[in-house]
Amino acid sequence: MKKHLSHVVIIPVLFICLGSANHANAQAQEMQQLILDIEKLTQLKGILSDMKMGYQIYQQGYGSISQLSKGNFDLHSVYLNGLLSINPTVRNYGRVADIITQQASLISEYKSAYKQFRQSGSFSAGELNYMSNVYNQLVNQSLQNLDDLTNVLTAGKLRMSDDERMRAIDRIYASSCDKLQYLRHFNRQGFILNIQRRKDAGDTRTMKQLYGLNN
Repeated sequence: MKKHLSHVVIIPVLFICLGSANHANAQAQEMQQLILDIEKLTQLKGILSDMKMGYQIYQQGYGSISQLSKGNFDLHSVYLNGLLSINPTVRNYGRVADIITQQASLISEYKSAYKQFRQSGSFSAGELNYMSNVYNQLVNQSLQNLDDLTNVLTAGKLRMSDDERMRAIDRIYASSCDKLQYLRHFNRQGFILNIQRRKDAGDTRTMKQLYGLNN
């Protein structure tokens, strides 16, 4: 894992609980922050979507962005005009779409996993709070990837040659892959521990029933 995540505690340490009365409140605050981050992610993806739409309309012969009907395009005209002046080799680079797809996968996969962890009953409030912190960090770094991608794809944002833009996209792609792989490893460790704990709980219940120790 890159240095961005180097300070994240090794996964097994996750499950050494911190346990405190403030965990529930802290968890609620973290989830609220995640909601805000997801909203920002949606806005950034909307910008990129508008950039693509604007270019497609331009290619179909409707004229420059400044001549389009007023509306949502005006909100992102700087981005749209910037994209049109980028070399087609850069703006059509396959890894651009891959990066956006990976960010969407990261969001959906973390939400699904965290929901399962919360509903499993296998994890303490402290452990769930730690998970929330890790997910929050990953989301924030993913948002930074989209910020960086938007800047690279907008001509007026950065003074870069086409080769430099391509290399920058490659770096963003590598970072995006790294974060998604880490998320999947983190989730997998959580799933394994959940299964083990549920198995242990089942074995304990069986032994109690066997020896009449249910009370």
